[in-house]
Amino acid sequence: MKIAFVGKGGSGKTTLSALFARYLAAQHRPVLALDADINQHLGIALGLEEEDAAAVPALGDHLDEIKDHLRGDNPRIPSAAHMVKTTPPGAGSRLLTLGAADPLLRRFAVDAGGVRLLATGAFTEEDLGVACYHSKVGAVELLLNHLVDGPGEYAVVDMTAGADAFASGLFTRFDRTFLVAEPTRKGIGVYRQYRDYTAGFDIPLSVIGNKISGPDDVAFLRDQVGDDLLVCLEHSPAVRAMEQGRLVAIGDLEQANLTALAQIRHAVDSTPRDADRLHRQMIEFHVKNALAWANEATGCDLTDQVDPGFVPGPAVETAG
Repeated sequence: MKIAFVGKGGSGKTTLSALFARYLAAQHRPVLALDADINQHLGIALGLEEEDAAAVPALGDHLDEIKDHLRGDNPRIPSAAHMVKTTPPGAGSRLLTLGAADPLLRRFAVDAGGVRLLATGAFTEEDLGVACYHSKVGAVELLLNHLVDGPGEYAVVDMTAGADAFASGLFTRFDRTFLVAEPTRKGIGVYRQYRDYTAGFDIPLSVIGNKISGPDDVAFLRDQVGDDLLVCLEHSPAVRAMEQGRLVAIGDLEQANLTALAQIRHAVDSTPRDADRLHRQMIEFHVKNALAWANEATGCDLTDQVDPGFVPGPAVETAG
């Protein structure tokens, strides 16, 4: 399952992304974590030292290499220059799998306590004033377009904060989206914005209450978001210790928070995969981007990249 954690800056979405990825890994599940936030903190949240987190290869710095690998010998994509963030796979494309032998994961992923971590890379001084962060996040969108995840496999994405996720079709690439909300008016404001923007896209969206101090906080969230509230996590000394860099096992979490993580996993596992929706929206956003800017940028009609007879899935063979 492909899972997104979203929310306003400071809501705790990176912490929740890391906790859930670690929870899955502790249950010996294949889990890939992708840091798609402009503030690259997921590696540290997963327990890496700062220097090790900074050394994770930046996907945004290797876009041409990633594109060349994924396009394989797809005749509809003659070069990396003709591939954009929304380009869908077709016959001859290489698909990404969560197996240990996947060449892209061997090349770019690092182990973070049993979780394989990919990172877009931080904004650099060279990017200031001349580049958009979404050019880096485009690598994540491409990877998700080409990812074939099987039963019991999880891809967890820490998204960029607030409404920035809607600058591309990346927000439609997920089987389940969790919005992390503090019990505040600002937290609810981001929820309403996200709910309104996703309306009409059939995206399963649930709210995770975070930094909960007591029943009044839960009641506030329930009153504001209704049945979208899935679960709440309490203030946690164990999480604070993790954030301070101390080594804390996932099993050292408070029982209430462990129960909340179990409920999140149950919600994910109970979500039926809508492969038709995922494929349809991938194509829709590619065509939209092609007509809006990508055809002009590349000098060719990128709508021709859509392979009408190709639907990615576990049975599809990848290019060699």
